[in-house]
Amino acid sequence: MPFLPLAVVAMLALWPSLSLADTAPACPALFADGRAPVLTNPKLEERTVPLCFDAFAVLHSGVARTPLYAAERLTRASVSAARRVERDDAFHDEDRLPADDRASLSDYVHSGFDRGHLAPAGDMPSEAAQAQSFSLANIVPQNRTVNRSLWAGIEESVRRLASERGELFVVTGPVFSGRSVGSIKGRVLVPTQLFKAIYDPRSGEAGAYLAPNEAGGDWKAVSLATLRDTAGIDVFPALPDAAKAKAMDLPEPREFSRDEVRGESWGDFFRQLAHDVLKRLWRELMRAIF
Repeated sequence: MPFLPLAVVAMLALWPSLSLADTAPACPALFADGRAPVLTNPKLEERTVPLCFDAFAVLHSGVARTPLYAAERLTRASVSAARRVERDDAFHDEDRLPADDRASLSDYVHSGFDRGHLAPAGDMPSEAAQAQSFSLANIVPQNRTVNRSLWAGIEESVRRLASERGELFVVTGPVFSGRSVGSIKGRVLVPTQLFKAIYDPRSGEAGAYLAPNEAGGDWKAVSLATLRDTAGIDVFPALPDAAKAKAMDLPEPREFSRDEVRGESWGDFFRQLAHDVLKRLWRELMRAIF
């Protein structure tokens, strides 16, 4: 029997550890118990790419040309920091994805749909993280009425809940159901529903908002087990079956008003407002000069 080269022997000896490393999520702090969501529908697995960002992680589908989920860890401190980040819309293509597998800005032009965030810009605790949230790898085609009303209220209610409880893990994603799923420009699939799943690691409670991607629909609270059967994804695989079987009480969707920020006086509010105005003017001046 011929001798194997030493390099090959070394690789074979390290094979178990290499395999384990390959299956570990790249940004475990963003996942409950360090475990990324698991796709339970094999049809979703084709041409998927995991991507890490500063404050969220996504699993992107080259078939749908949308993310299949975005995972976040929200804390009282991160929500407070996000309140002070001025929104600066700057949608952009995701260069880390193959050109044929990713959405482009032109796909959404005159599409009739909003570019809907999975990990919301309003959750981002820094300017850099917020800029990353405008990557099209974090975007799905969303009904405009839903995006700007019901879904905005769901996002804000989750931020409020994170502030109250101190820490939440959140996974947001699309549902593609039915025999004929629509698309924009024949390229980017349009979700039929959207979900936002929540896990409170202190109480052990979990549940999910589920809402149709169409005007006039209403949301409902579902268990993680029901969500798994509906969306084909186990969002928090480390949780026991008992936690997945029962939906926690979720707050009614409620939109954000700056004069309701807890712990801030009117003086704090107006100082922050003045700071935001000056910052915006400075940015516009720099753009005009350069």
